[in-house]
Amino acid sequence: MEPYVLGLIGMGLMLVLIVLHVPIGVAMGVAGVATFAMIRGSLGPAMTLFGTETVSKVGSSELAVIPLFLLMGSFATAGGLSADLYRIAYALVGHIRGGLAVATIGGCAGFGAICGSSVATATTMTRIALPEMMKRNYSERLATGSIAAGGTLGMLIPPSIILVLYGVLTEQFVKTLFVAALIPGLLAVGLHVLTILILVRRNPELASAGDRQPWSETLHALRDGWTAVLLMVAVTGGIYAGVFSVNESAAVGAFLAFLIALLRGRLTMPGFWSALQETAATTSMIYLMTIGASIFTYAVTISGLPGLIVNGIRDTGLPGYAVILLLMLMYLVLGSIFETISSMVITIPFVYPLVLGYGYDPIWWGVLTVMVIEIGMITPPIGMNVFVMKAMLPKTKLSTIYAGVGPFIVADLIRLGLLIAFPALSLFLVGVFHLPR
Repeated sequence: MEPYVLGLIGMGLMLVLIVLHVPIGVAMGVAGVATFAMIRGSLGPAMTLFGTETVSKVGSSELAVIPLFLLMGSFATAGGLSADLYRIAYALVGHIRGGLAVATIGGCAGFGAICGSSVATATTMTRIALPEMMKRNYSERLATGSIAAGGTLGMLIPPSIILVLYGVLTEQFVKTLFVAALIPGLLAVGLHVLTILILVRRNPELASAGDRQPWSETLHALRDGWTAVLLMVAVTGGIYAGVFSVNESAAVGAFLAFLIALLRGRLTMPGFWSALQETAATTSMIYLMTIGASIFTYAVTISGLPGLIVNGIRDTGLPGYAVILLLMLMYLVLGSIFETISSMVITIPFVYPLVLGYGYDPIWWGVLTVMVIEIGMITPPIGMNVFVMKAMLPKTKLSTIYAGVGPFIVADLIRLGLLIAFPALSLFLVGVFHLPR
């Protein structure tokens, strides 16, 4: 039997296991070992993949930043930094019509830069921002939509855990990916804010204008929230300025977040252990998926299936931009069904060689992939952020949240089109800083 046929069988086995609710990391690992065993005709060499790939990933310095960034996010949440960022944003723009929704986007962007998790950002801001908006007679549609859409910013704005994972799986420099995501991340914030301003201008009943805060209140918010700003500057600014490596930045960020929460008196012993347990559980899941993906990728590459797919698509005569658009559509569907990391690790063995085969830049593609999966988190029929909010707001109709995120999805698709049409939006700063690619 041809090796590529065995690769197809292995892929089918993986999908069957996933349908049977086997954890995705385990499904990919088992399918990878089975595929390699069929190709080599022996189970012994295939079983060694469990050992070699596990040691490789556990010893990876790039992956080591993930538990540190997760721990930083947990400590930042415990320390109330998300509320501080929201208050700063509200003090600056809360007086304009729709200002609370704009402040929510700003708070989501700031907290996303600290915790790096979309779901955590959406969950936290639902508790903080939604009561404030509803108290001021904001439309429930606009309030929930701005939070769900703003939550997706946590995936793109560095430090982003999914960008770290993409860098590890494709052997790209994480710092280069962080720098490449900076302009697209700022563009995302700008388009979300513009969307809110357009909506409230067309329909003023969606949101009211708040009272202009006196400068004393603004300074008070800045004084209370300076630690949150310090943490953001230390983590992201340290990376971009070359003061810290990504690993050092993650360690500094985790320590500063711990120190801030401790000095504020908000980090109790149960809260400390809860942060450690939450970080350990999420880290274990990510490592398991990464190890499984590495085993599966190795076996599938040996089978020659990725090369066959690349050549087959090339033989169809489809131009590169058409392939990119089809891949974007695929990721939108996957992002709306699968968990974020799952949809990326499952597809990398096939999609990444295809993109490289068409001559596209892997850094540009990494940012594009994260962006489109991010959009999938608020896209029907599922959308992870939407369902997380629905679970927290049982009295809110699911259709209300979907109606709220609709305009933001349009803005995100415009951003996606801009990045496809102008790759320099993500690669310009990479060239300016002369980073490796």
